[in-house]
Amino acid sequence: MMLNRSAALGFCGLVALAILALQAGGMSLFWASLIGGFAGFSLYHAAFGFTAGWRRLVTEGRSFGIRAQFLLIGLTAIFSYPLIGWFGAGGFVQPVGVGMAFGAFLFGAGMQFGGGCGSGTLFVVGGGSTRMVITLSFFILGSVIGHAHVPYWNELPRIGGVSAIREFGTLPALALLLMVCGGLSWAATVYEKRRHGSLEKTRETGSLLRGPWSPWLGALALTIVGVLTILVLNRPWGITQAFVFWGGKLLYLGGLSTDHWMLERIPQSSLDRSVFAHGTSVMDFGIILGAMIAAGLAGRFAPIWKLSFKDVWTAVLGGLMMGYGARLGYGCNIGAYLGGLISGSLHGWVWAIAAFAGSSLVARARMPRPGSKLTTA
Repeated sequence: MMLNRSAALGFCGLVALAILALQAGGMSLFWASLIGGFAGFSLYHAAFGFTAGWRRLVTEGRSFGIRAQFLLIGLTAIFSYPLIGWFGAGGFVQPVGVGMAFGAFLFGAGMQFGGGCGSGTLFVVGGGSTRMVITLSFFILGSVIGHAHVPYWNELPRIGGVSAIREFGTLPALALLLMVCGGLSWAATVYEKRRHGSLEKTRETGSLLRGPWSPWLGALALTIVGVLTILVLNRPWGITQAFVFWGGKLLYLGGLSTDHWMLERIPQSSLDRSVFAHGTSVMDFGIILGAMIAAGLAGRFAPIWKLSFKDVWTAVLGGLMMGYGARLGYGCNIGAYLGGLISGSLHGWVWAIAAFAGSSLVARARMPRPGSKLTTA
């Protein structure tokens, strides 16, 4: 099958990225860039985003999006818990405190304005969304500002990281997580049936190359991404750490002194480091390029250049809120929520509750009035 122009450009970009990552960081980053490409391809074809799943549960009573998320968490944890508990792989276990919870709440609210979470922003950019380029730009700016403010938030009450794997052991902790995810999926199913009488028919998988994919295939593909990331980088999958790095480098290269408050917490060694020697960065670039390939193969890569004022201001606001919130909350839906839960960390559950609360508040506030159309932002 011949590639169209956008798919071919994305493929060439991914090959170039892999080569640059190999030269700058060795084989681990070479594979990380390709894993990122597969993640972007999967995210796009499955339209797998946390934002829409949470919004549809709150505003429409439809649950397949959030049930797919719990499937992803459970499947990944089956592999990640033994890798962390028995083989010494790194996990994301972070402190729990006021600043972290506020950051998660802010992130959840921001993603309903911005129109996507961390991974969602990247794959939609790769799919050709000009609006999401604005969201990503201010996501990066908000991340740098939030990173500079972290010490102030850390002075608020908090406790150290709590790991279920350490507290209960690998298998009991895994069993507990699977029971909770299963219970929440069952509750979401009951809720949807009570509201609508039956479950919504989910999208079926079409072509593996051209899409669309079912959310269940998307969850399986992203499970592979998560497990491979642990094997290659010795840690869970993350997204937003790279945004601080990118923003700091851009400001530094633009002439901002390291004495400036926005850069004073970013080490000089990081500012001098190549983006292609940074694992999260090459995976993020891979996500954008993988999604571009998928959009091209699907025949849906068609950037829209005319944006309304509302499109712009919600993208700016959502990006800033998500960027700032991600730094306080130790990441986005991938790094803090998924990464925390598959590491057995208490902070993953606290983050999920706080972020869902912020997301629900904005989603309900932005619900259309009778006769109006639901915004997609």
